[in-house]
Amino acid sequence: MQRKKIQEAMKNVYFQKMTANGYHEIEQEIAELQKQRPAKIEQLKAARALGDLSENTEYSTAKRELRHLESRLRYLNKQLQYAQIVTPSSDNTVSLGTTVTLKFEDDNEQEVYHIVGKQEADLAKQKISFDSPLGKALLHQTVGSIVTVNAPQSSYKVKIIKIEL
Repeated sequence: MQRKKIQEAMKNVYFQKMTANGYHEIEQEIAELQKQRPAKIEQLKAARALGDLSENTEYSTAKRELRHLESRLRYLNKQLQYAQIVTPSSDNTVSLGTTVTLKFEDDNEQEVYHIVGKQEADLAKQKISFDSPLGKALLHQTVGSIVTVNAPQSSYKVKIIKIEL
């Protein structure tokens, strides 16, 4: 009976879609934070040994930093726990994990974007979420398609020049 309840509950769990590279980046961040953890614990112990905790700013700071590190580790572990790694399809359509070259119709500028999961998005690195207005408009489109992107401020058109895995 318990197993059946767990299976039923798992059907309703929302998994975060991400690329294998995004999953790996989270694993690397977790490993880096785990390396920092012993030093943070030592800082806390050293600050506690200074005496009166009510007026000990070193202790308060060390405690806050350790709490922040632990919180970040919990968050990242949840990201991995509920991750669904998506491999890009090879059917020449835009999907999660593909790299797309676009031409903006209004100014003829070309840009290259990598379609990624929500938590991986970083516009400075040309990574856009599949759930962003541009990402939504591009999904399942093919080379040569002209799509209208409905952004919060305005609408614009882009043409898909190239799709790469």
